[in-house]
Amino acid sequence: MVQIKLPDGAEKSYPGDSVSVREIIDSFPDGLRRQAVAAEFNGDVVDVHHDIEGEGGFRILKEVDDGGLYTLRHSASHVLAHAVQDLFPGTKFAIGPPIADGFYYDFDVENPFTPEDLERIEVRMAEILKDKPVFHREVWPKDRARKYFTDKDQPYKVELIEGIPGDTVSIYTVGEFTDLCAGPHLDNTRRLKNFKVLSSAGAYWRGDSSRPMLQRIYATAFFKKKDLEEYTQRLEEAEKRDHRKLGRQLDLFDVRDEAGSGLIFWYPKGAIIRDVLERYLKAQYVKRGYQLVSTPHIAKADLWRTSGHFDYYSDSMYTIKVDDQDYVLKPMNCPGHILIYKRRLYSYRDLPVRLAEMGTVYRKELSGTLHGLLRVRGFTQDDAHIFCTPDQAADEAGRALEFALDVLKDCGFEDVRIELSVRDLETPDKYAGSPEDWDHAEGALEEAMTRRSIDFKRMVGEAVFYGPKIDVKVIDAIGRPWQLSTVQFDFNLPRRFDINYVASGGEREQVIMIHRALLGSIERFTGILTEHFAGAFPLWLSPVQCVVLPIAEDFAAYAEEIKTKLLDRGIRVEIDARDEKIGYRIREAELQKIPYMLVAGKREADEGTVSVRARSQGDVGTRKIEDFLSEIVDDAQVKS
Repeated sequence: MVQIKLPDGAEKSYPGDSVSVREIIDSFPDGLRRQAVAAEFNGDVVDVHHDIEGEGGFRILKEVDDGGLYTLRHSASHVLAHAVQDLFPGTKFAIGPPIADGFYYDFDVENPFTPEDLERIEVRMAEILKDKPVFHREVWPKDRARKYFTDKDQPYKVELIEGIPGDTVSIYTVGEFTDLCAGPHLDNTRRLKNFKVLSSAGAYWRGDSSRPMLQRIYATAFFKKKDLEEYTQRLEEAEKRDHRKLGRQLDLFDVRDEAGSGLIFWYPKGAIIRDVLERYLKAQYVKRGYQLVSTPHIAKADLWRTSGHFDYYSDSMYTIKVDDQDYVLKPMNCPGHILIYKRRLYSYRDLPVRLAEMGTVYRKELSGTLHGLLRVRGFTQDDAHIFCTPDQAADEAGRALEFALDVLKDCGFEDVRIELSVRDLETPDKYAGSPEDWDHAEGALEEAMTRRSIDFKRMVGEAVFYGPKIDVKVIDAIGRPWQLSTVQFDFNLPRRFDINYVASGGEREQVIMIHRALLGSIERFTGILTEHFAGAFPLWLSPVQCVVLPIAEDFAAYAEEIKTKLLDRGIRVEIDARDEKIGYRIREAELQKIPYMLVAGKREADEGTVSVRARSQGDVGTRKIEDFLSEIVDDAQVKS
């Protein structure tokens, strides 16, 4: 007997060991049945082609549900592959999963896809869909599937088959295209109307630079035409805001091929932004009771064996030999802060101890995953670790979260989403620490938010093995979510390093350790900040806050006088006295997104004024220099 429980609490039973999802959906009223895209059984998305066994929760997935959109996009990826098969005979197929905003498919082809190829593929997809092909699912013995894909000269499929447990695999066919796939897929393609092929890029097979380079086609699909149009408009806006382009245009930062991929060079203007952020954060650390520390860039491999990173993280670590010993370029700052804490034995009266560092770390990221400032091999974390007693944990977690929200607001992010990642009680063996530890930690994090009336979403099963965490996601100017701040409990490292404090009764107790990052990394945060503001940074973060534009050479001395007055008040200022027309220099300053342009000619020199142009407003009139400074100087200073 198969038993299912519906969202409204109703239960249904079906005779036999299994029942098809199609049969279950067909038993619902016509209105609901027609809305069904797929279904969810015990949390897994299943399509109408699947059979389910046992008992569990069941609900129909509609177009508005995430699982429904996932099913649509997974189906669209197979139609895309069908089009490539038709247009490029001999193509070898890899994988084609849905992703956050669409889907992709990886292909092994003789030549990279051109923009014209992508247009042809999109047209061919539309032609295929005119016939409204349906999806068929079969379960094949592995031997049959292996022979089929070997005969078709599809080595990537054969490799995938070898990694699938069990004796059978799932096969889907749509039109003339047959693929190895677990699903889910639509019953038919009549809902697949609104799609767009977006771009292509190189991608190593399984993200491994030692494996073949494939061609990845990115695309997207939506149920509604309006949603597709809105998404493509956001893409166009995102293209304008790409931090890599703006970094070069504004002369902020870049990667130099001579030095290697994933290593950032901060040019003078970019280094100003970085310095301003770091000075701001360090001032906040001191105000909020943190102690600034600094730890070495390398340490013995034995330190990372103690922490557990060497056993589970070594593929992402750079190792070197020093005096016949293995050393590691530090991939994270935690063990160093623990060693600083361990230099003495603290009493409960001394806690909490809050250690903070702008710590540069290094990780061996795969070359195919590197992306401007957002994914790099060397980066600086605004890292901190809080060592406290169990009674202090909720308050310290709350303070850390308040700190994060204040920083993000100061940096221009008003719209945030909070998630609480907790363990899955069904799989207790996945997690370090006792159930009591987890109960206390999860309760402390939840209390930290409820006490402050902070709305959050509980993410069951999303906790990492060593503790629950709070994640803060910001929504940028064009609606994209970015994961930034984290407040994380850790049961693993205190146990491994045996870090303690002396409790009120004189006994030694294991200290509570909280990891806390506000920006994540300076590199990634600056990339996000650049895209959020489209390079037009707020005044306090702008590398050049004002530019003085003398109308002619005769007024160069007056421009220098203006510059000196601004510098004396802490304003970052430059002079553009090039032998170019004033209109050209104004346009250049606007392209460089400088907040204020101060035009100086004869009248201004005679009256001790400047003609002010504001980046967002244009000409805002003439001001006495002191009056102008009084208007901007507070907003121009590093926040504290």
